[in-house]
Amino acid sequence: MDKFSVLISVYYKECPAYLDTALNSVFEQTVVPSEVVIVKDGKLTSGLDSVIDLYQEKYPEQIKIVSLPQNVGLGQALNRGLEACTSELVARMDSDDISLSGRFKKQLSVFKRFPKIDVVGGWISEFIDDPHNIVSVRKLPEHQEELLRYSKKRSPLNHVSVMFKKSAVLQAGSYQHFPLMEDYYLWVRMLMNGAQFYNIQESLVLVRNSNEMYNRRGGFRYARTESRFFKYLYKIHYIGLFLLITNVCIRFVVRIIPNRLRKQVYLKTLR
Repeated sequence: MDKFSVLISVYYKECPAYLDTALNSVFEQTVVPSEVVIVKDGKLTSGLDSVIDLYQEKYPEQIKIVSLPQNVGLGQALNRGLEACTSELVARMDSDDISLSGRFKKQLSVFKRFPKIDVVGGWISEFIDDPHNIVSVRKLPEHQEELLRYSKKRSPLNHVSVMFKKSAVLQAGSYQHFPLMEDYYLWVRMLMNGAQFYNIQESLVLVRNSNEMYNRRGGFRYARTESRFFKYLYKIHYIGLFLLITNVCIRFVVRIIPNRLRKQVYLKTLR
């Protein structure tokens, strides 16, 4: 259990400087991974390739590259990367986030103390421009029963903060194609499969926040995808009719209101 992999997916629209900071935060941990699997989701820019090449030269025994000929989306890219991970424990990381020092050590400690746990997540702190400029914290419940209830309304884990057992993810069908909802979809299937979750009650990852982020979480396309997702949860009897109607109506309003109002909802209500 001391060995673990870190799984990162990168595609061409991402920022080389952010990727550099993300990878640096991985290798500056108090406990470093045995391998870092980087999935190139389609052809990248020369800047992104240069950052990856630099880290591959610096950590040749730990960096493993999975190159996909074309962009396939996050869910499928993570599946390919997960296949390449050789450790049972796998930590997720986005290419523009910053793992706080001690993150992996704290997660490994939970797995050692509670061997039946399958996924260990934590809170995330969102910042604008400067990592010290924290504007919000996404806090989540700690224990299984709380997380089961929470999962019927919102995702019970911050995807970029998790470390999970590869076998438990594969047993639930791994990541599957459900644009914008790949992680939530996985967590529900894992919970239905009997997987045990736990959230450390502190921030483990710093996540970039901007007006563009709220723009991406708005619009009719996002609203339709969420509605389809909760209809699926109703179809498989994970939620009842009341929660279906409540979830769809509230989320639909949040997705179609002006961006400045949606930002306030996130900052004042959802964090």
